[in-house]
This record gives sequence, structure tokens and C-alpha cells, in this order.
Amino acid sequence: MDNRIEEIRKKALKQIEEAKNLQNLELARIKLLGRKGEITALMKTMKDIPKEKRPEFGELVNQAKNQIISDIAKKEEKYKQELINKKLESERIDVTLPSSKVKRGSKHPLNRVIEEIEDLFVSMGYDVMEGPELETDEYNFERLNLPQGHPARDMQDSFYITTEHLLRTQTSAVQARTLLGNKEKGPIREIVPGKTYRREDDATHSHQFNQVEALVVDKDISFADLKGTLEIFMKHMLGENTELRFRPSYFPFTEPSYEVDVSCFKCNGKGCNLCKKTGWIELLGAGIVHPNVLKMNGYDPDEYSGFAFGTGLDRLAMFKYGITDIRLLYENDVRFLSQFDRMD
Repeated sequence: MDNRIEEIRKKALKQIEEAKNLQNLELARIKLLGRKGEITALMKTMKDIPKEKRPEFGELVNQAKNQIISDIAKKEEKYKQELINKKLESERIDVTLPSSKVKRGSKHPLNRVIEEIEDLFVSMGYDVMEGPELETDEYNFERLNLPQGHPARDMQDSFYITTEHLLRTQTSAVQARTLLGNKEKGPIREIVPGKTYRREDDATHSHQFNQVEALVVDKDISFADLKGTLEIFMKHMLGENTELRFRPSYFPFTEPSYEVDVSCFKCNGKGCNLCKKTGWIELLGAGIVHPNVLKMNGYDPDEYSGFAFGTGLDRLAMFKYGITDIRLLYENDVRFLSQFDRMD
């Protein structure tokens, strides 16, 4: 019986040594220690052994079984470690190599223009203000001298949410809020960049676009202050050679009112396809704040005066960067936006 146990033990050792991988090792374990394995079969023969010899037989079988289990565990650990080492080797990287270049994003042309304007006017002592995009009819129209039924409302095809609320058609609505909210009725100097909405959609217009509005209210404000401010503004944005031309116009919230043209930056005023051979490009509206606007928002028009102007930021960005279609600003086309990377 001892010889039989020793024979099985040696045979098991040979099978374990010959196992070339974890799968073979598992097959050897099942063949030796499984329910139908050789060690299990050996234990079942114990009933045929005399009682006095059973303890000795059981001890010898357990010694052989424990040795087999130990040998299998050692071989299994060896193969597992080899797999781990192989995986680590395949995933090893050379940390001394230079890293791949990560493409960095750039500022959107609209954000560039907005930040440039804000920096300019803050340096001139202006406050940057904001207001709600969902506006009331009162602030969007009525407090800007456009009462219900005023024909000038037809100039702005609006998105009404209710009879009293609409998406603001102009950032001028913030002017009324500022004037009315200034309890001390002191001087005001502000710009208001932000989104506005009108029912327009073509190559040069969008149903959503950006405006910047400026408002100055103080004692003895005149057209000269307006003209000087606009010259600084336009020369800063479009170049020192930019010239301005004022044409009489009509806006309900200013009197007198002007359309302001700038000399064509493409042809320097000589005439080209961009300016339609005129040498001038219409860019913004401006004027002296209407006395009615001052009065209905709590300011005495006999004591205070002011000026206001507004321009489309989208249009200004198009002129500044030579963009031909306003829709390019909103399509998020990386091929278009990547052109501005080198400007950083």
C-alpha cells in the first residue's frame, strides 16, 4: 500500500512538472484531486484496509495529498506571476520620451471682441452691466419711448412668450433698468454686452445675435462727447485710420439720432465689393438720450443729458476678422474656429 501511495505521488509530481500553462495545471489538479481523481479513489479504498492500519494509511494519503496541493499552488503562482510580468512588459512606457502635443483650444471670435470692448471701456471708467434675456414689454419698449401701438415696434420682429414677456430685441432694455434703479439719480456710465433676439435669419443676420449698448448720463453731456467716444471705440477695434461718418436717422429713445458709418477697412475708403463701392460701412446707431426716456425713468431732462449707442457684436467681429457669413460664428466648426488659434 505504501508503494502504491508513493507511486501516485511521483506520478503526480511528474504531471505537475509537465504542465506548460495554467490550463494544463488545472487538468492535472482535477485528475489527481477531483471527485474522480486518483487521490480521491485511493481514499475510497480505506474500507478494505484492516482497522488497525487505517490511521497510518489515512496519514500517508493526506501527506501525499498536501504535497500535491502545495506543488500545484507553487506552480500556479509561478505561471500567474509570469502572466503579470508579461502584461507589465507589454504596457511599459518610456517616461523619458517627449509627450505628444495636446491641441489647445482658442477663444471664440465673439468672446475676443466682447473682452476687448469690455477692457477698453472699463479703462475709460465704464461699468459692465447685464440684464435678463427674457424681458418685459415695459422695459424692452415702453420705458424706451415706444408705447403700445408705436409704429417703430414694427422695425423689430419680436419673439413674444406672453403678451407681457418677450425675448429682448435690444440690450437697451438694461438702460431703462439702470436709470430707474439708480435711486440717487447720479451720473451713469455703462456698457451692456449680451444676447438679443429677432426673427431674422440669413447670411448677415441671425435670430439670435449679440449687441453691446453704451449709456452715459450726466450734466452737460453733448454730441461732442458721443463723437469722441465713438472715435476712440472704432479706432481701437478697426484701426487708427478708421474714420466716422454721422447720418441723421430715427430711434425712438434718442433725439437727435444718427446712423454711424465707418470707413471701409478693406479698401481704406476707396470703394470695393465689401462697402458696395461707397467707401463706407454702416456699423452702429447712436444719439442723444431722448428727454422722454430720462423723464419716465426718474431723471430731470432739464438737469441731465446723455448719449447712447449700440452695435452688433457679431457684425463687428465679422468686420474685424473678415468673416463673410454670420452663421459661421454659431456652427462650432472646428475648421473655422482653429483659424483663431494663432492669434493667442
